[in-house]
Amino acid sequence: MSAHASHDAAVYRTIWRWHFYAGLIVAPFMLVLAVTGAIYLFNDEINDVVQRDLRFVTPYAEPLPASRLIAAAITASPGGRATRIDMPGSRDRSAQVFVSPQHGEPFRIFVDPGTGNVLGSHVYGRTLVGLADLAHGSLMLGPLGDNIVELAACWGFILTVTGLYLWWPRGRRGLAGTLLPRLAASGRAFWKDLHAVTGVWTALLILFLILTGLPWASLWGDLLRRGTDLAGIGYPTSFRGHGAVPAASPPPEVAKAGPWTLATAPPPQSDEHAHHHGGGRATGAAPGAMPSAVDAVAGALAVRGIGGAYRLTLPKDGTGVLTAVIYPDRPQGQRTLYIDQYSGHVLREVGFADYGWAAKAVEIGVQLHMGNYFGRLNQIVMLIPCAGIVVLSTTGVYMWWRRRPKGRLAAPRAIAHPKLRTVALIVVGLAIVFPLAGASLLIVLALDAAYRRVEAWMQVPGASAPS
Repeated sequence: MSAHASHDAAVYRTIWRWHFYAGLIVAPFMLVLAVTGAIYLFNDEINDVVQRDLRFVTPYAEPLPASRLIAAAITASPGGRATRIDMPGSRDRSAQVFVSPQHGEPFRIFVDPGTGNVLGSHVYGRTLVGLADLAHGSLMLGPLGDNIVELAACWGFILTVTGLYLWWPRGRRGLAGTLLPRLAASGRAFWKDLHAVTGVWTALLILFLILTGLPWASLWGDLLRRGTDLAGIGYPTSFRGHGAVPAASPPPEVAKAGPWTLATAPPPQSDEHAHHHGGGRATGAAPGAMPSAVDAVAGALAVRGIGGAYRLTLPKDGTGVLTAVIYPDRPQGQRTLYIDQYSGHVLREVGFADYGWAAKAVEIGVQLHMGNYFGRLNQIVMLIPCAGIVVLSTTGVYMWWRRRPKGRLAAPRAIAHPKLRTVALIVVGLAIVFPLAGASLLIVLALDAAYRRVEAWMQVPGASAPS
């Protein structure tokens, strides 16, 4: 065998070994992400069927003021504090009021905008869609789960790329076994074909799905946001100060209700002192009190020609602002208004056109990721990689389970001296693009090297322990 062929074989075996270990470890998490993601793709359709009595109302002529709907919800939940209201975009839909109780989990109250009647409530995390959403984002484990999901997603990207490398025909001809499975085959050949062919046909969509989901990850997303903002291609100009990312952040309620671009953007403040000087009563200063300008928001939107659904986050204290977010399926229509809770004046307005080009790309990617951008077809297209991940995860684990000797891991055999520049470059590249995955890979490589040293030592009679 030539030196070049030997080097190629060494690289192939090393990548196969990584693919094997990463697949076994990451497959369960990727399976969870695929199933929960597929459910969330159809969140509105599922909710409309399961919660029809909460989400639909008798068509009405004009909605009641938002303050009336919030008051009705608070009356139904004494001691609770309203944090947000989602106004519907059509006259046969209910409004949702987000309430934080003194004790227990936050919940949502559904109110008929035409009559002000309370239709019912639920805890989001106890619904099918809510459970899928929380599991998809953090495995319901909080910050730790968020990091696990990010790590799994990064390794999912690596698995896809290494899988394509392993699939590459290398001189083989014909479609069978490369672009089409050999359905007449049996045993391992059939499962290998099913695994490989599914992977190659869904690879690009899987990579797209992972890349467009990573902006919401804690570490990778934060680094992306900071990097784009420092480069002047993220935050709108009105939020930037000499290219630096502002230190202040909006309340969590605002971050969750708005676009990715503004999730950490510091909002302006209501002028509490000016209101006092004007002789008025600072109703917004008391915790849980109704901000006096809530009903001015609809007028501010109408003046700007903005109709339809919007999300209104309420201030937490006397200096907070009302934050109105228009978040359509196509991000080009995104608008965010920061409104003084006392005067009703619009303090700042931001639209998609104000974002940097990188932030615009992320927003478009997010909507494509969630199946919103071009309707039903978008949902179906994004369902394909979800189904692909399910097939890849199950067939990969099944092939390993069938071929492994009883009681053994049966991992691909390590090469004797993996001093490969290609491998080193891959590690460095991963560490730069996916920090969590790069760090975990260094740990895995160190453990693998230690394992091989111990294994080699145990095979030498009378050898002393490795130092």
